[in-house]
Amino acid sequence: MSVSTVIKSIQDIMRKDAGVDGDAQRLGQLSWLLFLKIFDAQEEQLEFEQDNYRAPIPSQYLWRNWAADDEGITGDSLLEFINNDLFPALKGLTAPIDKNPRGFVVKEAFSDAFNYMKNGTLLRQVINKLNEIDFTDSSERHLFGDIYEQILKDLQSAGNAGEFYTPRAVTRFIVQMIDPQLGETVFDPACGTGGFLACAFDHIGGKYVKTATDHQTLQGQIRGVEKKQLPHLLCTTNMLLHGIEIPVQIQHDNTLSKPLSSWESDVDVIVTNPPFGGTEEDGIEKNFPSELQTRETADLFLQLIVEVLKPGGRAAVVLPDGTLFGEGVKTKLKKMLLEECNLHTIVRLPNSVFAPYTSIKTNILFFEKSKAANKGTKEIWYYEVPLPDGVKAFNKTKPMKLEHFDDCADWWGEGKSQKSKLKRKDRQENQFAWKVSIDDIVARNYNLDIKNPHVEEQISHDPDVLLADYSRQQNEIQQLRDQLKGILAEAMTSKDVGVAQGEIRKVKAASRKGGNP
Repeated sequence: MSVSTVIKSIQDIMRKDAGVDGDAQRLGQLSWLLFLKIFDAQEEQLEFEQDNYRAPIPSQYLWRNWAADDEGITGDSLLEFINNDLFPALKGLTAPIDKNPRGFVVKEAFSDAFNYMKNGTLLRQVINKLNEIDFTDSSERHLFGDIYEQILKDLQSAGNAGEFYTPRAVTRFIVQMIDPQLGETVFDPACGTGGFLACAFDHIGGKYVKTATDHQTLQGQIRGVEKKQLPHLLCTTNMLLHGIEIPVQIQHDNTLSKPLSSWESDVDVIVTNPPFGGTEEDGIEKNFPSELQTRETADLFLQLIVEVLKPGGRAAVVLPDGTLFGEGVKTKLKKMLLEECNLHTIVRLPNSVFAPYTSIKTNILFFEKSKAANKGTKEIWYYEVPLPDGVKAFNKTKPMKLEHFDDCADWWGEGKSQKSKLKRKDRQENQFAWKVSIDDIVARNYNLDIKNPHVEEQISHDPDVLLADYSRQQNEIQQLRDQLKGILAEAMTSKDVGVAQGEIRKVKAASRKGGNP
């Protein structure tokens, strides 16, 4: 039986339960069960490897002692144990991070977890399905990757939960280009389910870890923060499966909730896809400098990323087109970015990379924080990744693959591709690559939405293409309307009505055109 079949069977069982309502609750239920099973699998390995090992939680709550026996407790007895014993004990666990870090991880994982199922017999059936997979068996451990991918695919269609998903091809390309080294701090301030962090862990482990000491170093250099409970739990589970024994660096918190000035500039590498198209709760913007205050989430994260990078640190950030062409606070933010960092490359992604979650056009910004004043951006290279020949759009069944970045990797330089021996300074313009000087950027009032000068605009009469374009335009119009609401809110706060009116005219013009300003 395939992993996807197992997961489908589990979800079909949950659909029979009166307490589980919708995909998000099914995923939440599955996630805490998976966490406990995988945590116990790692416990068994640690017990075998270490003398005098002490379990971080009471033994009766380990998976093996209440769930592993397919003929074990079921029905009302199982529900009573989980609801009145297991959950209260793990939520209230006394586990100081310095004395019992793995216990602390369990307590954090269960802080907002919930047992939705009301039928103990159905719950036992779900547990027995999970018992078909043995995570202590090295030949089966990789199956979690398949389970994880299935969960992520389901997250895409689970309403707002889909915002945590970044296609694996994008995370792998970004990490390969950034090339984090052993000992460098790797941070994702909006880590979601941990795709970037897991990819960075695998990259460093595969290229640079040679000894047991190296492996311990690697375990301590991965850091992340996630605001929402479900992706945080999935991320913690993901880190456990990747071999991080004590993933206390994966915090359940809102990265933006403390003042920007309180952060230290101590991070070597940031790889992230921060939430975009949304706004933060009232008061969060007060944690940022007055001239850069906004409630738009992506803009706040970009400020934080620049702040926490150490001089010489490097970052890759996925951002929407709206960040590139936006004005007002966005203009000030881009000016700050270009002055304090070397924004050396913008990779423009095809429209449908994040389909079906969104058709908003996105970009990857690669930059390095300058080590000295007046050492910011001098020129920006652009690379437009085309759709493969014969492909009109990516979708759930035919997603973007890492190989679709091959030409970009060959062009990139610095030996990032097996074929490429170039350095970044040796880059050449081609059909998909062009560069723009900082003087031209300043003359454009920091508008970074620069089209490929080597490609003429093509008009298609293919009905499928026209329908896809129409859908994309409607999404972009909605995004622009959301930006308009944010602009009005900022104007009410800052009383900068002149700037707001200019923004409004721009957004209205773009809406009439059905495209970007």
